[in-house]
Amino acid sequence: MQPIDFTLNKYRDRPIAFIDRFDGHGLDTSKWLPIYMPHWSSLPRSRPRYDFKDNNLVLRIDHDQEPWCPEFDGAVIVSSIQTGQFSGPLGSGIGQHRFKPGLVVREEQPEERLYTPLYGAFELRAKADISENNLVALFLIGFEDEPDASGEITVMEIFGRNVSAEGTRLGHGIKAINDPRLTTDFHEDLLPFDVADWHVYAAEWSPSGVSFFLDGRLLRHVPQSPAYPMQVLLNIYQLPSEKQIKRETPATLTIDYFIGYAPA
Repeated sequence: MQPIDFTLNKYRDRPIAFIDRFDGHGLDTSKWLPIYMPHWSSLPRSRPRYDFKDNNLVLRIDHDQEPWCPEFDGAVIVSSIQTGQFSGPLGSGIGQHRFKPGLVVREEQPEERLYTPLYGAFELRAKADISENNLVALFLIGFEDEPDASGEITVMEIFGRNVSAEGTRLGHGIKAINDPRLTTDFHEDLLPFDVADWHVYAAEWSPSGVSFFLDGRLLRHVPQSPAYPMQVLLNIYQLPSEKQIKRETPATLTIDYFIGYAPA
């Protein structure tokens, strides 16, 4: 077992509020829900494809995998895990991640709060094997038990189409989504790194704003901050594409560890 590289050394002495090294043979369901927004779809369609290899979690997109929510999200396929779940009654428009107008709860879900921090620092060590039509991401979203508590902290968002010989465009920042108190401040910087290699993606969230890091290097500080509990999502998507993209192996997001530190 390799020791964790505490890339952000200033967090060494800060209490760890959440940690998963994915060293077991199964997903720890006291920490993660193996679903993706099932209230807009159903539990069977929202289940991820994943396995464990070399003490890492491997989220994957399989050739026979069906779209997670064809009614509202077309042909998008996703494998995702999350640390909370909230939605309203059947037929209502109440629920997390209202990504477009007109969403309706198609399957009622129990409320679950496994890890829903208010401020803190977060580190993910991961690598990805993706094609042009894939997307991998780590983001925090508002638990959304109040409609405006819907903002997003995007720690890492990488489209396969943004990976080139020159480097990778790393999406990061704040997305207002449906929170009128926030302003979207999102960036896709071209940086000299390869998403196929191991990297540490991190963010520090405080009442004064959110700072974003890659391998311990500060990318930027966004001076606004969601002021409500949020939950964590880790996922890989396959997006509709006009190109016929054929892979011999599944697209994957391989995760070594995820850590949530207590607020300063």
